[in-house]
Amino acid sequence: MEDQAQQPREQRVKTILVTQPKPEGDKSPYFELAKKCNVKIDFRSFIHVEGISAKDFRKEKINILDHSAIILTSRNAVDNFFKLCTEMRITVPETMKYFCISESTAFYLQKYVQYRKRKIFYGNQKFSELMDVIKKNRNEKFLLLCSDIHKDEYPEILDEHQVNYTKAVIYRTVCSDLSDLAEVKYDMLVFFAPSTIKSLFQNFPDFQQNNTRIAAFGSTTATAVKEAGLILDIEAPLPQAPSMTMAIEQYLKLANKGR
Repeated sequence: MEDQAQQPREQRVKTILVTQPKPEGDKSPYFELAKKCNVKIDFRSFIHVEGISAKDFRKEKINILDHSAIILTSRNAVDNFFKLCTEMRITVPETMKYFCISESTAFYLQKYVQYRKRKIFYGNQKFSELMDVIKKNRNEKFLLLCSDIHKDEYPEILDEHQVNYTKAVIYRTVCSDLSDLAEVKYDMLVFFAPSTIKSLFQNFPDFQQNNTRIAAFGSTTATAVKEAGLILDIEAPLPQAPSMTMAIEQYLKLANKGR
């Protein structure tokens, strides 16, 4: 990798792979970036979520029906909770309360429950805001549903406010099979989580960066890139580039200038 650092990094970029699912609709800033900078942008999720089995959940020795309220921080939590209940033949009582991280997550519950007949509360994307509602219901016994890779912030805030809760891991983040990309080369790879770096090397143990530019969003992702011995060419968010697309655009203006 030391030799790579000696190579000029700001060379023309024609192709970019974003390690996330393709955005729905046609108004994504990535589509605007591709058109504006005349580059090809593909999308491919390097990780995916798998719900744990009833057998594995039982090892946690958690009784769902011992709880009177559920904390849901994503749609994945919603899907895997009800899938697990079905597998374990658990009927969730109508009295169960649901505390959702956002309004969209709350509305997603309609897939499984009659929305107007349930006690559903939600915040505005931030867990700290959801806590305002949770504190008003502190007599409940909460079940915090999460992935094996989750933000420590959630249990820390609950502990801080002395909320009676149980943390339950009901789904896992696992590496996707990327074998079909073995012969495909991109000028730039864009990462958003340390687990996507892990997936890269799990799928391609002999990966050599060479002149492939690496972009990372978030400090933990940037750290994972460097710890893997890779060169980090683009980092976001930064004051001058609060979004990933802005950071990439700034790089492209320099790298593709006059080329």
